[in-house]
Parts: sequence; C-alpha cells; structure tokens
Amino acid sequence: MSFPDTATLERRLSRVRETLDSLGLDALIVTDLINIRYLSNHIGSAGVLVLTREAVHLLIDFRYDTAVRDRQRSPAACPDLRTWAVPGSYDEALAGCLVEIGAARAGFEATHLSVARHEWLIRTLAARQAEITLRSTEDVVEQARVIKDETEIATLREAAARLAAVVDAAVAAVREGVVERVVAGVIEAALRDAGFERPAFDTIVASGPNSALPHYRAGNRVLAQGDLVVLDFGGVLDGYCSDLTRTVAVGTPDAEARRVHAAVLEAQQAAIAAVRPGVHASSIDAVARTILEHHGLGDAFGHGTGHGLGLDVHEQPRITRPRPDMPPVTLAPGMVFTIEPGAYLAGWGGVRIEDDVLVTDAGCDVLTPGRRDLLTR
Repeated sequence: MSFPDTATLERRLSRVRETLDSLGLDALIVTDLINIRYLSNHIGSAGVLVLTREAVHLLIDFRYDTAVRDRQRSPAACPDLRTWAVPGSYDEALAGCLVEIGAARAGFEATHLSVARHEWLIRTLAARQAEITLRSTEDVVEQARVIKDETEIATLREAAARLAAVVDAAVAAVREGVVERVVAGVIEAALRDAGFERPAFDTIVASGPNSALPHYRAGNRVLAQGDLVVLDFGGVLDGYCSDLTRTVAVGTPDAEARRVHAAVLEAQQAAIAAVRPGVHASSIDAVARTILEHHGLGDAFGHGTGHGLGLDVHEQPRITRPRPDMPPVTLAPGMVFTIEPGAYLAGWGGVRIEDDVLVTDAGCDVLTPGRRDLLTR
C-alpha cells in the first residue's frame, strides 16, 4: 500500500489550519477515521487526532505503535507528528491531551462525535477545571478533501482504469440460469484479481423486477431471458474508491428495455458533457433530469445524479437538486464524482449507468473505461 508523501500531507494540513484560523479555533479534534487518514496517513480501526497550529497530535494504542513509528521514518512521514499513548480509554487520553496542550477553543466534528462522548468530555474537562471551550464544527476536513491533489487523482485514475477487466468479467457472467449471488461472486473475485484491496461497497446485481430497486443487493433470484440486470460495483485501491454501473440484458431486450436504456444513456452523456468548472452541481443534475422528463421518465428518477468519490465511496460534492437552505456547490478542477442517472419502474425493472469523472480546467475526463451501451452485447 502506498501513502501520500510528507509534502502532500503538509499542504493538506495547511489548508485545514487556515480554516481553523478563520473559525477562531486553537485546535480541531478529529474523530473520523477517514479524516485522520487524510491528514496523517494513520490507518486503523481506532485513533483520535488533535490538530493545532504547531503539531499533529495522534492518539493511538499499542496496536499501531510500530506501524506509525515505521511510517515516520519513511517518505510518508506526517510533519510535526506527536504521538500520544492510549493505554485504556481514548476519551480519557483525549481529555488529557487537551488539558496538556492548553487549547482554549477546540472544535470537534459534530457529525462524527456522539452526543454521549461530547457530554462526557464536557463533564471531564470541567472536573479537571480546564478552561477549554468545545465548539461544534462541520465538514472542516471534508471541505479540504473535495479538491483532490495530484496523488489522489493518480490513484483514482488507476482505480477507475482497473475496472475494465472487472466489467468484462461481470458482463460475461450474466447468463440465463445464473443466480444473482453467483454473478456478484464473479465480480468480487475479479476485483481482487485486478489488485483492489476490497470492494468499495456491497456489490449490486439486480435482475428483472429487482433492478427497479436502486440499492438492492445480490440475492437468490435466477436470471431469466429478457431480464434487465443492473451491475453496480467498485473497488478500493490504496484507500480510494471507484464506482461503476452498467445495465445489461439477458438475451434480446424488448422494445421497452431498449427505450428506457437509451433514455438513461442520453441523460448520462448529456450530464457528462455539461461538467466544467464554474457550473453549479445542481445544474448537472438538472440536465440529466430534464432529459428523462422529456422521455416520460422523470418520476422514475428518484435519486441524485452523482456523488463525490475519494477515501469514502460517498462524499462531497453531491450532484443533486439544489437545497434552499444550502449554498450552491460550484464545480472546480480536481473534483471527482460519479454521473449515474437511472430510471426505475416498479414491477418491471430499471436501468442505471454510472461513470466516474474528474473536473479539469477545460471540462472533465471520464475515468472509468469501456462501453456504456452494453444492453445488447
């Protein structure tokens, strides 16, 4: 597994520190493990990070001592890292860290710190007579993650490219008489063969009427002649997620299947063509939605047109309808997200086509490979 180098981490930390300055915070308590990885290269099932202007305080238990120590002797060392031993409770160690470093105003990730843990910290700091104010923050690190750096873009390009062989294996596995779970097994084996660490999410193989369920998982249904089969899968490479969907038919698709598939493909390609810097994310959604409405399928498209990709398979930006309570999201070079319109007709079936795109200075690059018109193979 490869990691970003020290210079890349330094740039990430600088961006987040600028946000802390604008918020008037002395420190940020980071409890989301993905955000901890992004800022420090620490990977594991536990950890807390406290970022200050002077240091990166990483709280870890003995399971990670050797890995962190070895990484700090490598080109992937985290700058200004100070490790704190956690012999028992992470929350006890965090309270001790905050008292010792004297952060008067510490932000915490409201999305990732439970109410119970927050209340415990308040009580514990008060009992220690620590003059520390805890302030709720939202998406401080996530906003930095929206624009991918060169290391991330290279990894996401490679992850998307490796899906080519997986698509071939998936399409070849779709045959009459095969069980959905068997097709999913073929896909997941192909992901491993392509060098992915693991699937990015539970593989979707949705056949016949099941294809009308956008987040159906592979079940025990046997594929039959005339079925539409939605194949949605992705892999994790060096921590970064890819995500792709193709819809194929078992045997010869009927006229309605061809009509719906053509409409979804038209909507997807138009949305991709509309991606460029300066455009609102919601306008990309509107392009896809308008085309499906033109084909009488507006009510059959109930989800957003896309979502960000990175260390999480679903992250910012969201390519969806505008929200009156939120400022618009403007696309910028370095953003990576999916374009995945769909149409779902209960009791009949559905179609979804999904690709990963990178916003560039001139427009966008489609990262995922291969044909999208795979209904008739």
